[in-house]
Amino acid sequence: MSSNNTGREVILSIKHVDIAFGSGKKKFVAVKDANFDIYKGETFALVGESGSGKTTLGRAILRINPCSAGEIEFEGKRISGKISREEDRNVVRNIQMIFQDPAASLNERATIEYCVSEGLYNFHLYRDEEERIAKVDKALQDVGLLPEHKSRYPHEFSGGQRQRVGIARAMIMDPKFIVADEPISALDVSIRAQVLNLMNKLKAEKNLTYLFIAHDLSVVRFIADRIAVIHLGEIVEIADSETLFEYPLHPYTISLLSAVPMPDPVVERTRRAIVYDPSKLDQSGEKRTMKEIRPGHFVYATTKEYAQYEEKIAELEKMRAAQKN
Repeated sequence: MSSNNTGREVILSIKHVDIAFGSGKKKFVAVKDANFDIYKGETFALVGESGSGKTTLGRAILRINPCSAGEIEFEGKRISGKISREEDRNVVRNIQMIFQDPAASLNERATIEYCVSEGLYNFHLYRDEEERIAKVDKALQDVGLLPEHKSRYPHEFSGGQRQRVGIARAMIMDPKFIVADEPISALDVSIRAQVLNLMNKLKAEKNLTYLFIAHDLSVVRFIADRIAVIHLGEIVEIADSETLFEYPLHPYTISLLSAVPMPDPVVERTRRAIVYDPSKLDQSGEKRTMKEIRPGHFVYATTKEYAQYEEKIAELEKMRAAQKN
């Protein structure tokens, strides 16, 4: 497995990835020149509005969507494009997905036991029926369900319980990497914290790495170690969670942060959402690239924009220092 200049182990690497649909005049590029590394054991969040390309990129990691350019590496080996059948099975075995809609992702005609066991059947990860049932029971208990639930059907459960079944189905494979595609957006607010806590608990116990896809920055702040902000298929900013909230640079990131509701009703009443206006960006025609402005903080900018962001960082740091004093 490769490591980069931070000395941390890179489990997944996205290198200059484009994902396009259709061809000729009907060609639509959903993801443009995506570049980032995900370190082993971290939760890396991909945040953006609906239609920005988050799920498309997540599905490309699982080899559902093909890359039209660039490549994706998992544990130092290329997993995009043509690979052997054995390597393809290795991707399915070690990279699992938790889907956004817990109702649509489970087979309504199958029992919970079968839904959770499907991966075990496909890869024959059990010696006998007794061991398979023991694995299913443990997977259900790990997510806060009971072994007797396995004889029921998905429609007999609430949304939160169904999402727990989806998590159990992914975890039973003992994967190394999980793509969690908006795993809590279909759930009630009261259930969301339970599912996030559960995901954090399983991550610690099983040494997992997550790609957490979301559009809600307040949720991401709670669970993510690092965040990448994506807009219309382009990744515009990458930073660790606290840095992104303290020093947001790209106007789109600032716009997303301004839409996060505040728990204080007085602040909430006076708050104004900032509308992102791409026409205010540098229109010189210079190609934007990802530039590191502070250690681990990257922003998608032209040379002129980068200079402006540097000035902004200096101002923010001066302001923070004055507040501390």
